[in-house]
Amino acid sequence: MKMFITSGSRKRKLLIFAFWLIIWQAASMVIHNSIVFVGPAEVLNSLWNLLPTQEFWLSIAYSFLKISLGFLSAFLIGILLGCISFRIPILRELLEPLILLCKAVPVASFVILALIVIGSKNLSILISFIIVLPVIFTNTLTGLENTDPKLLEMAQVFRMTPWKRMRYLYWPTLSNQLSSGCKVALGMSWKSGIAAEVIGVPAFSIGEKLYMAKIYLNTADLFAWTVVILLLSALFEWLFLRLFRKIR
Repeated sequence: MKMFITSGSRKRKLLIFAFWLIIWQAASMVIHNSIVFVGPAEVLNSLWNLLPTQEFWLSIAYSFLKISLGFLSAFLIGILLGCISFRIPILRELLEPLILLCKAVPVASFVILALIVIGSKNLSILISFIIVLPVIFTNTLTGLENTDPKLLEMAQVFRMTPWKRMRYLYWPTLSNQLSSGCKVALGMSWKSGIAAEVIGVPAFSIGEKLYMAKIYLNTADLFAWTVVILLLSALFEWLFLRLFRKIR
């Protein structure tokens, strides 16, 4: 029974996807201007022409590595700072203005400042890090604070070691918070990282290709690279969450 339900759900998703492809193609035919708007057929043709080129794969590797590194660094450091802040309240108070600053300041402001300080080469690493860090830090603190106090009292009575408390009491709640936080942070890291590349235009990056497509009014290439970004973001999210579930 479950197999039939899953099969029906997949068919429904495929039909929905096909419906929007038809709407997309119809809109491009109505507008009938390849500079303003292109259809899926033109995007696929552009993507097909990009696939054999060396620059295409170099750009993918460059951006994927940089943005992934920024996310993973923020994930690890966010958990570490969150755990320490939970144990040392004064550190939490000291970090709070910095975390609020990271949340409030627009990405463009960070990008321009970072360009002046570090240049464009590692720009996407820094921007992804800055955007993801507050999410992971906040979710770590929330997870630790939401641990059942009755269980903590029991652990104190039975004199459980700090490691066992973390493993059996804190971790279940913390991992749930981190899982939901990562689903948000993963998308944000790619959006901010690519935006940083478009502004900084580092060589052999996806952001550079988007910028060049804009300069030459190549809308088909612009859409094709956007599709690539969506696929890379989905792939990285799937890989990371799959690994995280195994760790849980």
